Amino acid sequence: MLPDLPWFVYAMLLAPLGLILAAATYKSLQVRAAREWPSAAGKVVVSKAEVRKVKVIDGDREEGHRFEERNFADIVYEYSVAGRKLRCNRVSIGEDLGNFQVAETIAKYSVGAVVTVYYNPRHPDQAVLERDLPKGMWGCLGIGTGIVLAILFGSAIGLHRITEFVSSRLPHSENSAAAVAFAAFGTAVALFALLVHRQASLASKWPVVTGTIELSDIEQYRAAPRDGSSRGQIMYQRKVSYAYTYNNISYTSTHARLASSVASTSRWLVRKSTTDYQNGATVKVWVNPGNPSEATLEPRTGFVWVLWLAAVAIWGVAYYAAVHG
Repeated sequence: MLPDLPWFVYAMLLAPLGLILAAATYKSLQVRAAREWPSAAGKVVVSKAEVRKVKVIDGDREEGHRFEERNFADIVYEYSVAGRKLRCNRVSIGEDLGNFQVAETIAKYSVGAVVTVYYNPRHPDQAVLERDLPKGMWGCLGIGTGIVLAILFGSAIGLHRITEFVSSRLPHSENSAAAVAFAAFGTAVALFALLVHRQASLASKWPVVTGTIELSDIEQYRAAPRDGSSRGQIMYQRKVSYAYTYNNISYTSTHARLASSVASTSRWLVRKSTTDYQNGATVKVWVNPGNPSEATLEPRTGFVWVLWLAAVAIWGVAYYAAVHG
């Protein structure tokens, strides 16, 4: 039996999954249309890594977005349609979000390589080299959907049953929901701490290369308004950008730490809690060999102990609510 929650609560929880499935459906329709496109022989004229600014949704900011630098494989190819020479730089029908398979794409489409170009007959300047979605995509989405639904409704039913079970055994049964909620939240924090610790352990074993700091400064922005206020607070966050080379391919990263940078209303606190790198300084860069676009300057995460303390404190609140009310 599901908890008696308003329908829109379940709708909000399922909304991200619905957006993913809608995007996949839209891309499938594009692929279906592209299968009818004619082809032409082409030649790769540019094959290199490139840094582009990508607009990312960020609900914590007043603008609702931020701009992030990401690495892309810049593949430019030439082809001819009805005697007209054209150029295009789109590789796949799918969206390239950056920081993914940059080296693999550059190796696959090296300069001078002869390629088959599929172009839109109505707009010949629109073309792709790969018009198929990744194999097994819908199978993975189906499995993922099943897992998400199982976790969502399984957790809801499970917490509901646990609450009923606990309420019959506590001296203050009216606090059973609060006790279970705090216990679940503390467990979630502990799992996150375990994940961060595991990630830091793996990152410390990544190969190390030399990089150069391109920018290290405090970024100022206005947070999204809260509690009905017209303007949000002024926030500060450390922004670090550095360049490095791995396997003869140049990359840029803005992730100095494995975890997100500290954001605060205090510029002083951000300066004290983050590393102030000198522009142009030479630094060590730990690079993920599985995805060289992922890198860090500080593989260790000293704040993990704070997460563990938070988890213990939340569990303590759950225990107090259960025993003492």
